[in-house]
Amino acid sequence: MTKQIPISLEQVTVSDLPKFIEKMQEAFSLAVIEKFGVCEPIPSKDEILTEFYSEGIETYHIVKNGQRIGGAMLKINPKTHHNSLELFYLSPQYHSHGLGFSAWKAIESRYPDTIVWETVTPYFEERNIHFYVNKCGFHIVEFFNKHHIDRHMASLENSEAHSASDVETFFRFKKYMK
Repeated sequence: MTKQIPISLEQVTVSDLPKFIEKMQEAFSLAVIEKFGVCEPIPSKDEILTEFYSEGIETYHIVKNGQRIGGAMLKINPKTHHNSLELFYLSPQYHSHGLGFSAWKAIESRYPDTIVWETVTPYFEERNIHFYVNKCGFHIVEFFNKHHIDRHMASLENSEAHSASDVETFFRFKKYMK
């Protein structure tokens, strides 16, 4: 069993957004640069801001010993208790120390009425796939690709960071809590 490290969640404020966006883009870009070379910042500032101001979104700093080490954007549905992890990151210097698992457990603890959690990750993000499946207990429930396109992701086809086929190739995960 993975050791849990004390982690807290701190609500992101509007004044925190510039630094939050910068740190999220830094963390997300690593795997994309490794796989595809140089890329535009991802997710884009506009995508993060749209998500931040969307209905049902809760945005948190992941905090360890008073230091902000990452962040999460969650879509919380208090009626159905079917929630989703929209965006999740740890700053690169905190990778491989068990902090992601502890952060995820802090999120689960914050929303104890959750029936199911969902999230997605690109096919090439082996680190994320390992984390969600082997550490956090998610199950892969769908594989989106050029033969099975997610209609919700269609708007990303024109992303400057990837070709359309790369954007459409990702896994959807679920974790049943009850």
